[in-house]
Amino acid sequence: MTSREKVLAVFNRKSTGEGVMWTGHPNGKTIPIYAEKWGIEATPEAIFQFLNDDCRWISADSGYRHPEGLPAIDPGYQTERKTLSAGGFFADAETLADVEKYPWPDPDYCDFTDVYRAVERFPDKMVFTGLWSPFFHQVADFFGMENYFIKMYECPEVVEAVTERIVDYYVAANEKYFSGLGSRSEVMFFGNDFGTQRDLFISPELFRKFVMPSFKRLIAVGKKYGKKIMLHSCGSIYRIIPDLIDAGVDVLHPIQAGAAGMSADSLKQFKNDLAFVGGIDAQSFFVNATPAEIKDEVRRVRDILGPNIVISPSHEEILPNVPAENILAMAEAARE
Repeated sequence: MTSREKVLAVFNRKSTGEGVMWTGHPNGKTIPIYAEKWGIEATPEAIFQFLNDDCRWISADSGYRHPEGLPAIDPGYQTERKTLSAGGFFADAETLADVEKYPWPDPDYCDFTDVYRAVERFPDKMVFTGLWSPFFHQVADFFGMENYFIKMYECPEVVEAVTERIVDYYVAANEKYFSGLGSRSEVMFFGNDFGTQRDLFISPELFRKFVMPSFKRLIAVGKKYGKKIMLHSCGSIYRIIPDLIDAGVDVLHPIQAGAAGMSADSLKQFKNDLAFVGGIDAQSFFVNATPAEIKDEVRRVRDILGPNIVISPSHEEILPNVPAENILAMAEAARE
């Protein structure tokens, strides 16, 4: 079986136990460290090939080509933001008319030719793709994070309008992208971090009101084109996992093991409804463990959440403090 076939079996929850893994996304400062350690070229692809990675992540966001070089979504438009709490363009918005003052993106500017070519480079790998569509973060940046949560109570119609306009773009752009992607990949991958170390940023009730409708719109695009829906969210999100399953999520990533309620033991209740990508703690364990301990943890997590799991760190960004020998140990154990 090819890597693509093995991962698809996992995502269909029909794996017979063939080991599969995803390295994640090595940080720019991590790449030369690993390259020197392993005597390879200092590129992400060289690392993936060295580890015999089964997956590739190719975002479609680069397909937005505004004639003036503007980004698709810029929450800090005409403002200066230095913190997550700092207000963005809609910090003082109180009416629906205010929402129309922003230059919303035009999906007609999308050209995915180069993205399709990138996906085609890996016909035997499982390519995670689609626009990242981080609308939850972008709405928070448009208002300022705390202000965003307050406006859910004070100006809910404005929050809903800003969210809808952002997601209008992502729905239209993803529609355009997947209509041209064809069978090059089976997976729609997008993400929003809506969990902290301890809990959700907002209550499940507010999540269902202000966030879930947009997830359902995005998921509908992927389902229309027969794609498996792989959702990324760091943090503690266990309280709304049943909602995500009901909305059509097939695969959950990255399983932030150190966050409340996100251990393998806690998530095994969802094995019949979800496949998993991740699960090996990258906050402290990957940094401090020995290679032997890494291998034991891979086996433990796979025994609990497998066989329908792609072994991967519990955060896709591999920082320089993660020893190369530990990533290698993960890859070796994942294939046992």
